[in-house]
Amino acid sequence: MRPPAWTAVLTAFPLAAAGACAVPQPSRHPGPPALADLRPAPRDHVRDGGVLRWPLPSFPGQWNFNQVNGMDGVSELVLRGLMPFTMVSDERGEVRPHPDYLLSARVLAGPRERQVVRYRVNPRARWSDGRPLGYRDFAAQARALSGRDGRFRAATEAGYRQIASVRRGRGDTEVLVVFRKPFADWKALFNPLYPARTNSSPELFNEGWRGRIPVTAGPFKPGVLDEAGQTITLVRDPGWWGRPAKLDEIRFRALAAAARAGAFANRELDLLEAGDDPGAYRRGAALPWAEVRRAAGPDWRHLTLNARRGPLADPSVRRALLLALDRGLLARAALEQLDSPVRTLGSHFLTEGRPGYRDLAPAPDVGLARALLAGAEPALEYVVPAGNAAHREEAELIQAMLARAGFRVRLRAVPQNELISGHVLRGDFDLVSFSWLGTPFPVADMASVFTRGGGQNFTGTGGARLDALLARAGRELDAARGAVLLGEADALLWEQAAVIPLYQRPQLMVVDRDLVNVGARGLRHLRYEDIGRYGRGSP
Repeated sequence: MRPPAWTAVLTAFPLAAAGACAVPQPSRHPGPPALADLRPAPRDHVRDGGVLRWPLPSFPGQWNFNQVNGMDGVSELVLRGLMPFTMVSDERGEVRPHPDYLLSARVLAGPRERQVVRYRVNPRARWSDGRPLGYRDFAAQARALSGRDGRFRAATEAGYRQIASVRRGRGDTEVLVVFRKPFADWKALFNPLYPARTNSSPELFNEGWRGRIPVTAGPFKPGVLDEAGQTITLVRDPGWWGRPAKLDEIRFRALAAAARAGAFANRELDLLEAGDDPGAYRRGAALPWAEVRRAAGPDWRHLTLNARRGPLADPSVRRALLLALDRGLLARAALEQLDSPVRTLGSHFLTEGRPGYRDLAPAPDVGLARALLAGAEPALEYVVPAGNAAHREEAELIQAMLARAGFRVRLRAVPQNELISGHVLRGDFDLVSFSWLGTPFPVADMASVFTRGGGQNFTGTGGARLDALLARAGRELDAARGAVLLGEADALLWEQAAVIPLYQRPQLMVVDRDLVNVGARGLRHLRYEDIGRYGRGSP
């Protein structure tokens, strides 16, 4: 998830040549994965027109990404073509202003305790209702997400809570944001940006984007939003002021995991995300007209424990559960089938290879786990998305591991599109597994998961010391000192044993080989207007 969006899918892979090439076969001994694999091509080598058919694991019901029910990886995938994401990142996670929305954004010189950021909005930027983007949009979003009015059910308040004021500069397109205290990840804010009206009242914030997308500002606009048919069609927006989209349409379609590989093989889809489905990966990779694109993804799998109820409210029971898990075996079971390096993940904030990454996870110890339970046999319910064989097998493996230590775990299958909204958000689970989608802003984006009262803290754990460490890390402008604070917070989270990182999942996408500028992106921003089929002239 983002702030860390939750996700069931991902993308990324090694750079390929712009022209057609032989279909790469899966390797049993892959080298280090690339940071991104999009098969890049210049726009004059991309055909004008055509349709891209893109599967989704579920159909979003809330399109306000900043609302607690809206911040997920599925909705972000669609919104990236529609809404102003004011910052973009490269494959290394380096962040800069998106030139179609911002001419510049920088911290102004001044007293360290009163950080001021000046945004210069592109004067050509317009909402689809004709209104220009400007300081009113920034000010309204800062107020709605500040936490001062609990009726705005925000997914995260990180960063916005620290804003003292948002002022108009020399005109409506200059925005001055003044922070009470320094905020290191300021580039994570206003990303995406919503129109001022959306943030003008709790009712519009919470309900105005439920089942509808009323206003946009991107290379595409909504065509058909069909909840009954589980489809979302984006069409090229002639009002877009940037480089026009190459594609006529992008058709997103929610499909159960078991149906996606077959639909791709039948050429009903053009992309197949296969990072969590070895069967789909093998089937897609064998197709002569497809190719596998692969990258090291920021997508990390974890097991979340609900400490608000039942046996897991006891820290010693959670510690026993952590020690009973053989995370290495879980990683092997998931990653070897995808021809990916087998490594467990030892951090709650950073994926392997990021600066400052340290593995702080304890070694498994079933004997100590049994001792911590002191003869008790805790009964737990593990909520699992129906229709995904890989997720079911993982849950059964965890069930068997925990049984050795004395836990009694019952698996409960629920519809995949209800896993988060119907169970996780309502606290209707003891155990659940899904993935967090990492971003270039590990402190700002993960704070809502681990702090007390955070909009995505589904465990009910936390504490004053952890809150203080994350607050200090969020204010620290020195990267080295910030990494030390983040390490201390990570150690506390391993002690709490409420969110248990398992492994970093590869981004694997099987793609119609003619498609360019799309694939496994890692942390790289995907330019929807540049996606299309390789070639020249009309399709």
